[in-house]
Amino acid sequence: MNSTIAADNGRVSGGAAELLQIRLNHRHDPKENQCSSILVKHIKAPVHLVWSLVRRFDQPQKYKPFVSRCVMKGDVCIGCVREVDVRSGLPATTSTERLEFLDDNEHILGIRILGGDHRLKNYSSVVTVHPEIIDGRVGTMVIESFVVDVPEGNTKDETCYFVEALIRCNLKSLSSVCERMAAQDMT
Repeated sequence: MNSTIAADNGRVSGGAAELLQIRLNHRHDPKENQCSSILVKHIKAPVHLVWSLVRRFDQPQKYKPFVSRCVMKGDVCIGCVREVDVRSGLPATTSTERLEFLDDNEHILGIRILGGDHRLKNYSSVVTVHPEIIDGRVGTMVIESFVVDVPEGNTKDETCYFVEALIRCNLKSLSSVCERMAAQDMT
């Protein structure tokens, strides 16, 4: 179950828990030439398991299907940089990204793209991970928001649609990996 929350035009919909977390951690101030959006994914796995994958800035390929390789420039800490190789099929082959924020207590990760051979300029995102109950069982709500420049020749809608599609794919993969791991833990 995914829901997109349009944050750049003042419309916000979703449950009370989603809205609270969005107000606390997902505030972007898009400029005239930028778009921004928020996506939510509910995962049937405990928060500690989901966070154990999301927080791995040094190993995004654990759940991001478009990442083939990640090379760190130093240890994982705020301000560190990774070089990501992107699988074929996307209009990119590399991305250079910096860890902007990492809070293991509150389960918050923030990144900024510094460069690469793609069109995502001035991209930054925040991912937060929250415990919840799904169908009477322990689950996790993942919220990911972003802001990015709209490339010349594209509209805000086209840009948001493209980035949202990538994030949805990553969140779907995160859900599959975590739910599979949680099922193995139960047996």
